[in-house]
This record gives sequence, C-alpha cells and structure tokens, in this order.
Amino acid sequence: MTPSNPNSPKDGTEGLRRLYGRRQAFRLRDRQDRLVRELLPKIEIAVPEDGTLDPMALFPGKDDVWLEIGFGGGEHLAWQAEHNPNVGMIGAEPFINGTAKLLSKIDDAGIGNIRILPADARPLLEHLPEASIGRAFLLFPDPWPKSRHHKRRFVQTWVLDELARVLKDGAEFRVASDIPGYVAWTLERVMPHPAFEWTAECAADWRNRPEDWPGTRYEAKAIRAGRRPAYLKFRRIPRG
Repeated sequence: MTPSNPNSPKDGTEGLRRLYGRRQAFRLRDRQDRLVRELLPKIEIAVPEDGTLDPMALFPGKDDVWLEIGFGGGEHLAWQAEHNPNVGMIGAEPFINGTAKLLSKIDDAGIGNIRILPADARPLLEHLPEASIGRAFLLFPDPWPKSRHHKRRFVQTWVLDELARVLKDGAEFRVASDIPGYVAWTLERVMPHPAFEWTAECAADWRNRPEDWPGTRYEAKAIRAGRRPAYLKFRRIPRG
C-alpha cells in the first residue's frame, strides 16, 4: 500500500507497516492462551486493505470513540472503558503478552466497549475517517534512545498529520513519558504543528497526573526508579 500522506516514508524500509520490537516475550499462561484463541477473535478489528473503517460502526449506541496507541498491559485502557461506558475504546498493541493481559481484564470485569487491534496503530490511522476520534492516548511509548533509532519513534510529523486528520475538533491527544529526551522530542514536534496546542498553563499541569488519567504498572516502576513522568495534553485546534 502506498501511504497517502506526502510526508510518510516511501522507501519501503520505514513504511507504515514496518514494526520494530518484539511481538512476544514470555509464554502465555493457559488462561491467557485460551482468551487469545477464544475472546480475541470476538473483539478484534483488522485494518482494511482499502477504504475506511468507521469506528462508530464498531460500537453501536455509543457516543464517541477513543483510541489508545500501544496500551501495554491494558490497565489504562480498561479503566477508561469502565469509567466511560458511553465511549467505545479502540486499543492497538502489537505485543501479544500485553494483549493477553488486557483480555484477562476484559473477561474479569465483563467489559463490552473495547475493540483490539493486535498490531501497530499507524496503518489504522490511514483508514480512519476524518474527525472520527474523540480522544487519543500515547502512554509511555518506546523511547528508542539511540540517535540512529529516533526515526522509529511514534511521534513523527507525518504521524501527527494523520492524528490531526482523524481527531475531532477540540479532541485531546494525551502523551506520557518518563524519559526527558522523549518529552522534549514530543514537544518539539507537536508545539509547531498547526493543528495542535499544548493545554498546560503551569508546571503542575504536566507534572501531576489528572484524576481521569489512571496510573499503570510501568508508571509506578518508573517512579520507583526515580524517573518523574510528564503528562502532556494537547488539543486539536478546531478546523478553519
């Protein structure tokens, strides 16, 4: 597939469907394996080869659809789904162990407003309709700390262009990271983007996690290690 965004890679080496990192680390437990085989097919979504994927069609009767990009163990996604029952939640995560953990949470709590894309989110963005997502989350993404790997970071200008297209006017794009270099990288790319504005008015706005932003095990691990996370909230500027 040729990316439609003129700023997206076209050399075949850094394309939308190129996935970096591991797909699986540890062998799944018996229950997790069963849920992957039995529950995942019932709530899994796939990226269409062409055309658009209407997210509202995945959640009949819901008022909005939110997207979490790389949900890790699923703690945040499950919390948001339970506390926002009128919202449909799409979670994209290529790491099967993380998907299995989220499936266990869905099964335990009987959560019915989550759909899972067990793959990278970038191809999905291309197939979502304009102004179709009410909120997007990118929490503690892989920082790819080596300079030669910075092109693998999720926050890139062409990805922001796609996010700007699919986010509704006034929608939030939330980013969290405990890596100062990634925080700076994010601000350097989002702040100049004409479709986004940073909502922080004082240091506390990005130093303190909001009440409707639950913590995760990764966040707790970072804090124990002495790393202070930043919680960034960007707003999709209304279209002219």
